[in-house]
Amino acid sequence: MIKTDITVVHNFNSGPSVLPKEVFEQASNAIIDFNNSGLSILEIGHRTSLFQEVLDEAIASAKELMRLDDEHEVLFLHGGASTQFFQVPMNLLNENETAAYLDCGTWGTKAIKEAKIFGNVDVIASSKDKNYTYIPKNYTIPSTAKYFHYTTNNTIEGTQMHAIPETNVPLVADMSSDILSTTIDFNKFSLIYAGAQKNIGAAGVNLVIIKKDILGKVTRKLPSMMDYRIHIENGSMLNTPPVFAVYVCMLTLRWLKQRGGISAIEKINDVKANLLYNTLDSLPVFRPKVAKEDRSKMNVVFVIDSEVLEKEFLAECKANGMVGIKGHRTVGGFRASLYNALPLESVQSLTDLMKDFASRKG
Repeated sequence: MIKTDITVVHNFNSGPSVLPKEVFEQASNAIIDFNNSGLSILEIGHRTSLFQEVLDEAIASAKELMRLDDEHEVLFLHGGASTQFFQVPMNLLNENETAAYLDCGTWGTKAIKEAKIFGNVDVIASSKDKNYTYIPKNYTIPSTAKYFHYTTNNTIEGTQMHAIPETNVPLVADMSSDILSTTIDFNKFSLIYAGAQKNIGAAGVNLVIIKKDILGKVTRKLPSMMDYRIHIENGSMLNTPPVFAVYVCMLTLRWLKQRGGISAIEKINDVKANLLYNTLDSLPVFRPKVAKEDRSKMNVVFVIDSEVLEKEFLAECKANGMVGIKGHRTVGGFRASLYNALPLESVQSLTDLMKDFASRKG
């Protein structure tokens, strides 16, 4: 059995997940003394110039990395993506209107459930029939739909949408698991939301991108904290923001810019995903679960068709400093999350272990 230096931890967690080493170092220093202010980042006033500079850089970096036009606003809000499951339809869907949804996994299902509270939902396609192991094809988005909602990457099931749907209907996307990992035209979307704890930063803040012309069309009265327009007017500071989480986002976005942006990290992500999938396909001991054309480059799911070998492989992963490999409790098996900050060396270590394990157990 391969035994690596277990002082090196390979973090394959699905979220909260791996962050760049530089971000940890800078954030750690800021907890003691933020920018030589004598204050911790945990105690600075959120309406001081100290934090306003952090928020301004985070917003500007997101706009730059995503190449957003002037019609799109960037918000950093409380709550994870689950909050957006109801905040989106609350802001966009009247009771007598219909929104179209794609059901490709756990999070899409949850979003559909929340949307039904506010209006009509047309589930235009679903992959539930095969346990969400593929992305539906050849579906039609009704032109009368108020908006079309889909999850770009399904963390639990390991599927990913590799193309933006062609439609004149406003697009709304949950990009929590793959945002900033691949080059796309973000301006095609009317609303994007993503929990920060995978590719953007620390848990506790949600990135929301909104095209302003989609707002102000519902007739219901909205609580101020749920109204995107008021958050925009107040620059993400309607109430006290999650200061530290926003700061970690700012550092992570800065790190991504320094690495060359989305196009540069995409090349590395492709290498990582190809290495792991090619290894899986070559070793009969392991079995990928997802249709090849729909495989996620962020969350690689697979199984071993033996309970005994599954336990042995998990034990060897632990012995070699590999954490987060066990699959989600609802689907079992294994999952390796390959987010932006995960080093290629970690994927190489995992594939080396898989090859060694297969040679002994296959």
